[in-house]
Amino acid sequence: MSHDVIESLVIPNTTKIVLLVLDGLGDLPNAQQGGKTPLEAARTPHMDALTPRSALARLLPVLPGVTPGSGPGHLGLFGYDPVTTVVGRGVLEALGAGMELKPGDVAARANFCTIDDSGIVTDRRAGRIATDVCEKLVAKLQKDATRFEDVEVILKPGKGHRFVAVLRGPGLGGDASDADPHKEGKKIPSAHALVPGAANEKTARIIDAFVKRVGEVLKDDHPANGALARGFSARPHLPHYKDRYQLRAAAIAAYPMYRGVAELAGMHLFIPTGEGAADAIATAKAQWDSHDFFFLHVKGTDMAGEDGDFAAKVAVIESVDAALPALLALKPDVICITGDHSTPVPMKGHSWHPVPALIQSANCFMDGFDRFHEKNCRGGSFSGLASKDLMGVLLANAGRLDKYGA
Repeated sequence: MSHDVIESLVIPNTTKIVLLVLDGLGDLPNAQQGGKTPLEAARTPHMDALTPRSALARLLPVLPGVTPGSGPGHLGLFGYDPVTTVVGRGVLEALGAGMELKPGDVAARANFCTIDDSGIVTDRRAGRIATDVCEKLVAKLQKDATRFEDVEVILKPGKGHRFVAVLRGPGLGGDASDADPHKEGKKIPSAHALVPGAANEKTARIIDAFVKRVGEVLKDDHPANGALARGFSARPHLPHYKDRYQLRAAAIAAYPMYRGVAELAGMHLFIPTGEGAADAIATAKAQWDSHDFFFLHVKGTDMAGEDGDFAAKVAVIESVDAALPALLALKPDVICITGDHSTPVPMKGHSWHPVPALIQSANCFMDGFDRFHEKNCRGGSFSGLASKDLMGVLLANAGRLDKYGA
């Protein structure tokens, strides 16, 4: 209902909004680093200069205690309720990779892994193989692992160890469990129907056959000698940004999954020349006149958090700060710097912890804090704000919402 109210108040304007997302930005105090988080330990002079004139926030991605995946995390930031708007990871990966999804198709996010002689997954990311290695492995699979029963498996390589699998054939369902143990030290579980029915059972059967065949084809390869698959889903239909918010939205992201979420929201997709903030900002500059909402995605913070690498996460944050002047030079009317979820270094994975956010505009309440980090955000104007309500705040700061009621 709150979203209906926001959308009913939207008015045209020429103001520009930037949503800069450092994936997995949120973290926990690290005892080995003097009790600081990576954001607190990083040298961020440009964010520091921006912070006193900004409102700080702690965003709740889904619900208290609920750890979000990247899909729900971004859906919330984009103004969709991640609890009621369920989108499978496979669809997001497929759309972000530019793959066509036809009615009846089922998409899955897949990645290469390392399996020992007893069938135990010893590395879920196969040592983070290079993208060119992934491309060669996918080409190898396309010769002998793309047809099962009357179903075609369409493959497309992604970044690093990731690739996308789309199942195309009659009688498939999107409610099948993951063929992924989600942690090292276990065997790949068999997929099964999450909702009873022949269609979902068929999907589970096909994916099990595919995973088995991958292991046979890649048995002599190392470190990538197996594959995991998860996030089976069919494409949903969501209302677009142009209709909801009267925004011409641009999504600038190097990784397909995030472009996939943005495409569902009706954003125009752009791939930067590199993976850093400077590359994303350069792309935003090129599209500045033709769009008025810019989603810029930086992946490195999440990767460093998952690797448990404090120094690497600090370095990514510092690189974003170094690139920030080029973004500010474009003079956005509203800029928000935040993350889609927390990926604490001590936990080496996503977590349920609130995410720090900075919102700066000519109309924001200036909280007056000296620096942008998790501890200061606890005392900010929007501490405890649900991610799904962030868009309302950004639209209001941009002068794009009319008065409610008489």
